[in-house]
Amino acid sequence: MTIEIRVPQLPESVADATLVAWRKQPGEATQRDENLADLETDKVVLEVPAPSAGVIKEFKVQQGATVKSGDLLAIFEPSTAVAAAPKASPRSEPAAVKTETAAKASSGAKLGPAARRVVEETGVEAAAVSGTGRDGRVTKADVVAHAEKKSAPAAVAAVPSGPRAEQRVPMTRLRQRIAERLVQAQHTAALLTTFNEVDLTAINELRARHKDRFERHHGVKLGFMSFFVKASIEALRKVPVMNAAVDGNDIIYHEYYDIGVAVSTDRGLVVPVLRNAENLGFAEIERQIGDFGTRARSGSLTIEELQGGTFTVTNGGVFGSLLSTPIVNAPQSAILGMHKIQERPVVVNGQIVVRPMMYLAVSYDHRIIDGREAVQFLVAIKDCLEDPGCILLGL
Repeated sequence: MTIEIRVPQLPESVADATLVAWRKQPGEATQRDENLADLETDKVVLEVPAPSAGVIKEFKVQQGATVKSGDLLAIFEPSTAVAAAPKASPRSEPAAVKTETAAKASSGAKLGPAARRVVEETGVEAAAVSGTGRDGRVTKADVVAHAEKKSAPAAVAAVPSGPRAEQRVPMTRLRQRIAERLVQAQHTAALLTTFNEVDLTAINELRARHKDRFERHHGVKLGFMSFFVKASIEALRKVPVMNAAVDGNDIIYHEYYDIGVAVSTDRGLVVPVLRNAENLGFAEIERQIGDFGTRARSGSLTIEELQGGTFTVTNGGVFGSLLSTPIVNAPQSAILGMHKIQERPVVVNGQIVVRPMMYLAVSYDHRIIDGREAVQFLVAIKDCLEDPGCILLGL
């Protein structure tokens, strides 16, 4: 008896998906719930689990194909019905070679879906690639850099007047969606950015005093993001239009605070949402952000976690950015950009002192937000961060 492997029910807002990779080849032994294939939507990567132990008997869809909910992907034969694994035909040899390469790669390195896909396309041995991602994970950029380095001697030895190598790689669905949304935001909103700077001395001192006890008590580290999320909420309370959205000729004022937190992954930027963040404590904010980051990099965030949001916070400082102009995450009307903390000389009470300073940027939709309101918003955040007691007392 055989089983039909079909595309699982996709989320309501997702029309189709791309089969980016088969993780098992016909005849290859598979255990129950082991991943058979990766399906990439414009937001997340979905896995197709094996219904039982057995083997794939036949592919019905090839890698790179676009599929919809319920489409037939493959014919699966449970192990109880398997007499002998079929021999690979000469025609399937390239796929087998790719599978062997991917298997070797997975055994020696931690690979995300995007990095694994590049390994299969380039034939790079992932075990030889040094991972720069979290916990030593090999990223897509690591694989590409290794492939370029590996081919460098041949490029040097080539005749100078000869053709130079190029590599054409199709955009992932997530990257296509990001591009679409960013262009849409710039075409529909009247975007403007205003800046300020904040002295983080008080936050640093507060974290230094309490971070060890905070971690022991809550089981999570006390970072900077929880302070910025909390400060943003207090500022949004004072300037409600920053938490609003345009809907035709109407302005929708949200009376709740669903804060999106931008997370960078190998596949692109995703923005999971802290629901009702005004009701969350510092520990829960840090815990959820840490969980979002881990699952974003593994491609396991759900569509629901990426939808909605009334305001977004993005931190380019983790990559060393000193100043930037973030783009509003439509249909929201504003986004806060954090940047690198850098010690700079500043004047305090007539004296030149060195302080840990950060530039803040808020980009906003000038159709409904005036410069006065954007400046007031940034000043409110600055006040909260330079005197954290304001956050606790709701001042």
